[in-house]
Amino acid sequence: MIDLTGRVALVTGAGSGIGRATALMLGQAGARVAYVDVRAARAAAAAAEARERGYDALGLAADVADPAAIGAAVQQALDRWGGLDVLVANAGISSHQAVVDMDEAAWDTVLAVDLDGVFYTVRAALPALRRSRHGRIVCTASHYGLIGQAGLAHYSAAKGGVIGLVRSLAQELGPDGVTVNAVAPGPVLTGITERTPEQVRARAARLPLGRLGQPEDVAGLILFLASDLAAWLTGQVLPIDGGDLLLGRT
Repeated sequence: MIDLTGRVALVTGAGSGIGRATALMLGQAGARVAYVDVRAARAAAAAAEARERGYDALGLAADVADPAAIGAAVQQALDRWGGLDVLVANAGISSHQAVVDMDEAAWDTVLAVDLDGVFYTVRAALPALRRSRHGRIVCTASHYGLIGQAGLAHYSAAKGGVIGLVRSLAQELGPDGVTVNAVAPGPVLTGITERTPEQVRARAARLPLGRLGQPEDVAGLILFLASDLAAWLTGQVLPIDGGDLLLGRT
């Protein structure tokens, strides 16, 4: 049902996890996809995998916390394909640390990537998205941006900031026909969750769906938001967490 043939997408954090799964799914739907990752080797490998599957893909290295670097990556995609229709601002990092033990560097590093990086990425892509007749922005927030989490104050604050940014952008860009939404994943099996404490991972056993999410679970929702099926949906934050929010904070 979803056909993105002829459209151009750029996905940050596309070298692994949710970003990589999303980029592949967009390619499968027909989009030409720029795979952006802070690690050049990961971006290149992910794009090469997509090309092996017959998709049009470009691997680009950029640190989203560096506005010049992400601006250059967006420009490379524009030089390659002439436009941009879909932006998935997904790149993110995290670490577990109590606030009492957190220094300024730890706080600043997470905020720089997870919040500032989303702003820089969106700002760089806006002129092209405004020119598109199918402009879509999807940001990866987190259900911790909605409810918080002990040991993740910096991450939760950054993701909460992403939610506020999404809702503001939706109002600014609506007159241009650009939709802006966020997904708020719960416990998904990615590099970040593999490094979380066992008590957080153990929570998955109590989820209504009884398992950790897979990157492809979130990628499917992002694909929907990037499509014409979501043309009248904007400013929304959609939790996708296997029912985790139903459990409360127990």
